[in-house]
Amino acid sequence: MSDLILTTYDWVPEMPRGLVRDLRVRWALEEAGLPYRVESTPFRDRGPEHFAAQPFGQVPWLTDGDLTLFESGAILLHLADKSPALMPQDARGRAEVLSWVIAALNSVDLPCQPWSLFRFMGLPGEAPEAKMIDKFLKARLDRMDAVLVDREWLVAGRFTVADLLMADVMRQVDRFDGLSGHAACRDFLARATARPAFEKAHRDQMAHFAAADVA
Repeated sequence: MSDLILTTYDWVPEMPRGLVRDLRVRWALEEAGLPYRVESTPFRDRGPEHFAAQPFGQVPWLTDGDLTLFESGAILLHLADKSPALMPQDARGRAEVLSWVIAALNSVDLPCQPWSLFRFMGLPGEAPEAKMIDKFLKARLDRMDAVLVDREWLVAGRFTVADLLMADVMRQVDRFDGLSGHAACRDFLARATARPAFEKAHRDQMAHFAAADVA
């Protein structure tokens, strides 16, 4: 098996720590039991090598032998192909997981990002734009609550990469108590983040960035 290398920033400010998207890749690697190592790229001085690996100057990216993948969704699907812990082996299960992965990246994350960004930036909640996003987010979370009210995980009664990604999308909203009116979503997130693989991934990311504070 080729050596998996996860690249993330060497440092970020305190506010986004715990939410930088290398965490979802760390989480998947831990769930799958795949050996990997972490390398750093500068946060403040993003050079040509960074943009060659990630065209938008973001993180993470994953190196797998002579392959380099960017965008966390693409990386997660690549890892899921390597591990039945992340992806069912039957055609129906795979189709359902792929559908929910895309739903997390598009349908659910679409309102989650601006809603959370408004709160990161301290923008007034009474602004017309904020009210519009509030309504949009509520509509999406209402539908997710309806899905999750009678199931533990999204697909076939077992945890998959779809649950991992959906939970990580919801975490940004939960940070600002945005799931308070959606009990099924909140309970789903609590189940997912209680998993040992998530707990380790979170600890490791926090330690990685904290180490740079004293370097």
